[in-house]
Amino acid sequence: MSVRPITEDDLQAFVDGALDDARKAEIATYIEAHPDVSARVKSYADQRLNLRAIFDPIVDEPVPTHLNLAHMIAGRRSRRLPAWGMAAAATVLLVAGGSGGWFMRGAYQPAGQGMGMLAHEASNSYSVYASDQMRPVELRADDMPELVDWATQRLGHKPVLPDLSKSGYRLMGGRILSTSAGAGLMLMYDNDRGTRLVMLTRPMVADQNMPMTVNSEGNMPGWTWAADGMGYSLVGPMPAETLHPLADDIKQQMRTAT
Repeated sequence: MSVRPITEDDLQAFVDGALDDARKAEIATYIEAHPDVSARVKSYADQRLNLRAIFDPIVDEPVPTHLNLAHMIAGRRSRRLPAWGMAAAATVLLVAGGSGGWFMRGAYQPAGQGMGMLAHEASNSYSVYASDQMRPVELRADDMPELVDWATQRLGHKPVLPDLSKSGYRLMGGRILSTSAGAGLMLMYDNDRGTRLVMLTRPMVADQNMPMTVNSEGNMPGWTWAADGMGYSLVGPMPAETLHPLADDIKQQMRTAT
């Protein structure tokens, strides 16, 4: 019986109390065995409590009269607002009603959906999986044909599996992750000293063609770039300048493959 991989969505659902008892127990065991993940989950829980403290006092407040839809319609009839004015008023009402959810959304991710978000997701993937000594990858290197087929179906794009053996790194394997832009492919590499690297590939909602830049999001050094609607981020526990030649090698292999 295969063990379901633990994703960022699972950790968020654990904090929100949205898991069934069996899955909750699995996640709790995983968190207890990984201090770095435990610290991150605690920060999520603290954020949730802080946001509740901010918004709970106003949740049951009535909608202000000037934002009440019936009042706005009556005002339109009396003043005969143009159509665009009514549309703008309705937009204000929708924004007011959904503001709590929007703020909750922003608390869990950096602004934007482009390069910064991809770098953040790659860094988080490293934090969650690189320290896992039992199951850092879902499919290992000898199952790569299966992983490629799986990733092609989920990403709608056949991935390239970079070869970093010239730099002393071998492919350990990979897994499919949930990202802000849908499914993503995480590949993990290691060397003879046990140093691990993570590469995340996913479709880009924004920044679909961007030059390579050093990561400024997350807590792990790395490099991120995008080409033809696909984004790539390589992260690892070493100075960014040490990672740069590896990222350049990967980018060149991607260009050659296409």
